Amino acid sequence: MSSAFIQDIIFLVAVIGLGFPIGKLTYKIMEGGKIKFLGFLRPVELCVYKAMGVDENRGMSGRQYAIATLLFSLFGLLFLTALLMCQGFLPFNPEGLPGLSWDLAYNTAASFVSNTNWQAYSGETTLSYLSQFLGLTVQNFVSAATGIAVLFALIRGFILKKSKTVGNFWCDLVRTVLYLLLPLSLIVAIILMSQGVVQTLAPYAQAAFLQGGGSQIVPLGPAASQIAIKQLGTNGGGFFGVNSAFPLENPTAISNFVECWAIIVIPAALCFTFGKAVKDSKQGRSILIAMTLVFIVALTLTTMSEYNLGPQFNNVESSASIEGKEVRFGAGGSALWGVTTTAASNGSVNSMHDSFTPLGGMFLMFMMQLGEIIFGGVGSGLYAMLAFAILAIFIAGLMVGRTPEYLGKKIEPYDMKMTCVILLVPPLLILGGTAIATMMPQASDWLTNSGAHGFSEILYAYTSGGANNGSAFAGYAANNVFNNVMIGSEMLIVRFIPMAAVICLGANLASKKAVPKSDGTLSTTGPMFVGLLIGVFLILGALSFLPALALGPIADYFTML
Repeated sequence: MSSAFIQDIIFLVAVIGLGFPIGKLTYKIMEGGKIKFLGFLRPVELCVYKAMGVDENRGMSGRQYAIATLLFSLFGLLFLTALLMCQGFLPFNPEGLPGLSWDLAYNTAASFVSNTNWQAYSGETTLSYLSQFLGLTVQNFVSAATGIAVLFALIRGFILKKSKTVGNFWCDLVRTVLYLLLPLSLIVAIILMSQGVVQTLAPYAQAAFLQGGGSQIVPLGPAASQIAIKQLGTNGGGFFGVNSAFPLENPTAISNFVECWAIIVIPAALCFTFGKAVKDSKQGRSILIAMTLVFIVALTLTTMSEYNLGPQFNNVESSASIEGKEVRFGAGGSALWGVTTTAASNGSVNSMHDSFTPLGGMFLMFMMQLGEIIFGGVGSGLYAMLAFAILAIFIAGLMVGRTPEYLGKKIEPYDMKMTCVILLVPPLLILGGTAIATMMPQASDWLTNSGAHGFSEILYAYTSGGANNGSAFAGYAANNVFNNVMIGSEMLIVRFIPMAAVICLGANLASKKAVPKSDGTLSTTGPMFVGLLIGVFLILGALSFLPALALGPIADYFTML
C-alpha cells in the first residue's frame, strides 16, 4: 500500500506543479491577450472570426451569451445525432458498421454535447472512424471549451463593474480550443503514441494465436487523438469498449500516469486562473486547497478500502481486491484513477467500478454526488464550486446579520436564486431519475446483481448521468429506449440549466458596483473559509444522498459482514 501512496504524492505534485503555468496561459486566453509562443495561430483565429462574422471587440450581454451557448450546443446535438444515425452510408467505415438507432444516437449525442460521455455502446463494435473523429472528438473539444467559456463569463462578473457585457462567447470558445486544448492535446497525443496507443485509419487487423491455430480481430482506429482530448477536456468517453483498461488505449505505466494526470490538470489550473483574474492569488489558492483536501481524503479511504478485502476473504492469499482491475496497475493505480475520474466529471476508467468494494464504490459515487466540484469538469467544476462559495458566504452572513459579499460584490436575492438553481438541479435529477428507473417493471432485467448492489448499479448510472460524469458500474444494461431517453435527457438538463444560471449570475454580478472591504467583510482566503466551504458542500451532499447511499453501497457493505 505504501507504493500506492507514493504514486499518489507524485501525481498531486505533477498536477499542481504543471497546473500553475497552464493557469497563467488560460488567464491570457480569458483576457484576450497575446500569447507569444503561440502567436503563429493568431491568423487562424482571425480567419475563424471572419468566417463566422464575429467582431472580437464586441461583448455580449448575459442573455446573448446564454443564447449563443445554448444554440451552439443544440446545433452540435442535432448534427451528431444525424451523423450517428447515418454512419452506415458515410465514408471512413471500413468495418461496414450500421447507423445507430434513434434512441442510442440521441443518448450518445446528448452525452458528448453535455461533456458527459456516457456510453451505452461498445466503441469498436458500434461506431465508424468518421463518427469517432468527426463526431465525438470534435464534441470533446467544443463541449470542454463551452464549459471554460461559461466559467470566464462568471469570473468577469466578479471583476467587471457596472458592465452590461460578460465577454464574447464565440471568442472565448475559439481561443480556448485554439490556444489551450489543441496544443495540450497534441503534446499528450504524441506521448501516448510513443507508448503504443494506436492512431490509424487502417481496417481492423487479424491476429493469429501462438497456439491452437485460431485468430482474433484486433480493433484499430484514430484513438490517440481522441484519448488526449477525452482526458484533458474531462470528457472521458473511451475509443474502445473497456476504455483505458484496453491495452491499445492505455498500454503502459507511463500512458496510465499521463492519462490520469490529464484528467484534473486543467481543472486545477483554472483555480490559478481565477486567482490571477481577481487580482488575488489567495482566492484561487483557497479554492484549490479545499478541493485538494477532500480529494486526498477520498483517495486515502478508497485506497484503504480496496486493500482491505473484507471479512469474507480472510483466508484468501491476496494483498488487495484485484477483481475487475488491471494487474498492470493494481488496486492502488485503479483507486487513484477511480477517484480522479469521479472527482473531475471525466468518467474514463482503467478498471470496472462495479468490482470495487462496497465502500470503495460508495466513495466514487459520493464524489460525483457532491456536484463534481472536487476539481470537477473543465470550467463546470470551478463555477459550481464558486456557487458553493457564494452559498457559504450567504450562510455566514446570516449568522452575523450582515449582507454577504464576495470579491467586492454584494450577494443579493437574485444571485441566491441562480445559485440555488446551479446547486439543486443535479441532485433533483439524480434522485428523481433513480426513483423512476427503480420503479420500472423491467428494472430487474437490466441488472447484473440483485439486492443492495443492484440498487447501487441504478443509483450509480443516474448519478453518473446527473453529474455529467459518464462512468458506469458496468453492471447495468442501459442500452434500451427507456434508459437512453431518460439518461440522455438528464444529461442535457443538468448541463444546460445550471450553465444558463451561471451566465445569468455572472451578468448580474458584472452590472454591480464594487463594495470596498471593511472590518466586517468575511475573509475568503483563510483556513476558516476553507473549512466553512468544505462543510457546506459535504453537508449538502450528505443530506441529499445519504438515504440513497444507505440503501445501496452501505447496505451492500453490511451484507458482507
